Amino acid sequence: MNPQKSPEITVQTLLALRKEEDAVRLITERLRVKEMGPADHIRTKHEVKAFVESGDANLAESLLRSATERRTADQRMAKTVSQQRSQRM
Repeated sequence: MNPQKSPEITVQTLLALRKEEDAVRLITERLRVKEMGPADHIRTKHEVKAFVESGDANLAESLLRSATERRTADQRMAKTVSQQRSQRM
């Protein structure tokens, strides 16, 4: 399976994963937090822990939105840095 094309995660998926034994790890893997910058990675993990404790569907939706935005922003930044480095050479 291609890691870039993982199945889309939904609020219902998050609510189901919340009931698993190692919910925080499973959810953070599905949200691909390792693709984020260090601060966003930590911030998202804290949000996941809060969601696992509360189980709120609105919090799950917010978590999905913010994780996607953070991952996209980090990828955009990495692309910009890469282009700047290649222009210097």
